[in-house]
Amino acid sequence: MTLAPPELEHVCDLAVSISVPVEIGLTPAGVRRIIPITGGRVSGPRLQGKILDCGADFQLILGEGTQAHLDARYVIEATDGALIFVQNRALRFTSLENSQRIIRAEPVDPSEVYFRCQPRLESASPAWRWLHESQFIGTGRRATDGVFLSFYRVM
Repeated sequence: MTLAPPELEHVCDLAVSISVPVEIGLTPAGVRRIIPITGGRVSGPRLQGKILDCGADFQLILGEGTQAHLDARYVIEATDGALIFVQNRALRFTSLENSQRIIRAEPVDPSEVYFRCQPRLESASPAWRWLHESQFIGTGRRATDGVFLSFYRVM
């Protein structure tokens, strides 16, 4: 018996500011890069605020450059002052040519890039308890000036 697919509730959109990557290079696991997260904004029906300058996206590049496994960790300060820790794991897949453009911070047609994520959000504030009682998924787009994400609550 197949169950009905879950519905999605739009939570927020993020515009994440980033800095120059730290290139670790080719390790036994793959190519490692760290992208500093320097700020940004969050807007949406369930969450609004700003992204603090205290995070990074830890990347592992595989498949000769076509596949990026991302593990971003940063903090959102909600408009009510609550701090929300975000750990967002993602998979970005595109052609080798597009991957090289992304690494050089050049524009890439978003329709040619698979970029999906599974954010986990935590807060000490009782007002944000629902974050711990839900699963989230999202979609992303890497731009020349940062990263754009949309988060959805799985209902």
